[in-house]
Amino acid sequence: MSEPLKHECGIAVIRLLKPLSYFQEKYGNPLYAYHKLFLLMEKQHNRGQDGAGIGCVKFSVPLGQPFMFRKRAVSQNSLMRIFDESLADYNRMVADGIIDPDSPETVKKHFDFGGELLIGHLRYGTAGNYGVSACHPYYRRSNWVTQNLMLLGNFNMTNSADLNQQLVDRGQHPIFDTDTQAVLESVGYFLDEAHSKIYKEVRGSVPGHEIPSIISERLDPAGVLKQCAPGWDGGFTIAGVIGNGDCFVIRDRWGIRPCFYFQNDEFLVFASERVPLMSVFDQPAESINELPPAHVFVAKRDGSMSCIPYCEPGEKKSCSFESIYFSRGNDPVIYHERKALGRALCDPILKAVDYDLENSVFSYIPNTAESAYYGLIQELRRFYRMRIKRTLLNAFKAGTLTEKMIEVALDYGHPRMEKIALKDIKLRTFISEEGRRETLASHVYDVTYGVVKPNDNLIVLDDSIVRGTTLKKSILRILSRTNPKRIIIASTAPQIRYPDCYGIDMSEFGKLVAFDAAISLLHERSLSYIIDDVYKDCLKSIEDKNQKNHVKRIYEPFTDDEISARISELVSPTNISWKGEIQLIFQSIENLHQCTSLRGDWYFSGDYPTPGGNRVSNQAFINYYEHKSGRAY
Repeated sequence: MSEPLKHECGIAVIRLLKPLSYFQEKYGNPLYAYHKLFLLMEKQHNRGQDGAGIGCVKFSVPLGQPFMFRKRAVSQNSLMRIFDESLADYNRMVADGIIDPDSPETVKKHFDFGGELLIGHLRYGTAGNYGVSACHPYYRRSNWVTQNLMLLGNFNMTNSADLNQQLVDRGQHPIFDTDTQAVLESVGYFLDEAHSKIYKEVRGSVPGHEIPSIISERLDPAGVLKQCAPGWDGGFTIAGVIGNGDCFVIRDRWGIRPCFYFQNDEFLVFASERVPLMSVFDQPAESINELPPAHVFVAKRDGSMSCIPYCEPGEKKSCSFESIYFSRGNDPVIYHERKALGRALCDPILKAVDYDLENSVFSYIPNTAESAYYGLIQELRRFYRMRIKRTLLNAFKAGTLTEKMIEVALDYGHPRMEKIALKDIKLRTFISEEGRRETLASHVYDVTYGVVKPNDNLIVLDDSIVRGTTLKKSILRILSRTNPKRIIIASTAPQIRYPDCYGIDMSEFGKLVAFDAAISLLHERSLSYIIDDVYKDCLKSIEDKNQKNHVKRIYEPFTDDEISARISELVSPTNISWKGEIQLIFQSIENLHQCTSLRGDWYFSGDYPTPGGNRVSNQAFINYYEHKSGRAY
């Protein structure tokens, strides 16, 4: 993506199924699981750079000693900071003789993260507080072991206001008006209820010191989640750990947010992506399972496990941006899907250059579009082969085939592939003034000179175009220095027309260039009344829980090509000497569905999987119309 979005947190959960002494004996490292947690988080660092946090639960800790720990940091190097600082504490205790590295008992007793249950979170903040207090895991404390709760996740709720109001209606006093706090307190409320019910049943019939173990044994985390999770409207993968050692991972009913896991006789491990599990634990793809939508996986302290539905699943609508951009490109499924997205753009690109391949140079915006670029080039080569084959066969049949014709065919048998756009990773926009910062931003990319000719088409593949700002102020300006006849930017994603409310930082209509294009066309063609009518209908339906997405009508008068043409005009840079043509090509939604297995396309189609999605879209349009900034949920 040429203009990176904040998006998608990452989670990691490691539940040891053997005692610490087992890992010391087999691997010679009492911190084996701790190191695995770091690797599992590092392999998902693409999913969070605003902050990080880790947590730990130690099993069977003597009374009076702490059993739950967490550490959080907020900075660009937050992950390294957390692990460096905690390892420094560990090494200091080893040097002081407090910890014996060959003694798992001393490691567990003195090192905060020397326990049997480890969790980690990588944060990509989309709104609100960016301080350390906003980093997961969130912690709910109690002097009852089974009422301690830590929670982390990759999620956004569209009805966080309703969830907080439910807390108030129960008599609670939520301190933070956020979806994370609302979810934590919602789970905590029903956890308290379950705890109290068991306590009342056994109180007076057994000695007091036996009550905690009985509550721990009888506690049903899945039953707790069945009472609260069905009311969560949003996309989520949430992991929670209870002080007694029970843990759970729950996924939304539509499968919007990803979640994968594997289990052997040593570990139960969860992550937001498949490949980190494969790489860190040396597992084949077939060993990695996907947590089904509307299911909760529970691992009890005693080792028993279950994966059960907590509500009826909806139609699976996994976020298609995982295939397009978010997930690491070395995933065995994601890689082939991205190549397919590139192949699907071959025909519209060929039509755009009038099949003039000899005068067309193909490249991509680094680095996320690279896999799709390979797919595009493969399809172009197939087209070349077919055209050359047809030409040579016709010449052969006509008796006009010559050696020179064969040589020419061999010389021009491949598309012209060049590395045109290069990102200068050393450049930092450190000047605070807006104008000067934009000037520096225009130099984040540079180009390779001398490979594009004045009569060439320059085709550059990008994976998605959201705001168009980077294209206008940086990329297209820089590409124009190569002086081609035409610049074509081809997006592997369709036009992004609607806000996202399930985790991606695309929450305002005014920041979507496709929306700007449609509004511009409405004004130009004397259809501005549609804008007013949509606003009025959004106002009328805002309290309706089953409202439809009225904003779709903004786009109805126009074809996809008309909107693409207007986007091309909007992103064309001004005040440059180059006067060539700029054209944008977008993937069709139909091709997206053919190329990928993920069906979540609401930011392209406006078809939100949850009731809250339509409400957010309508509210976001109201905000736009009333010139209000900020997300609509």
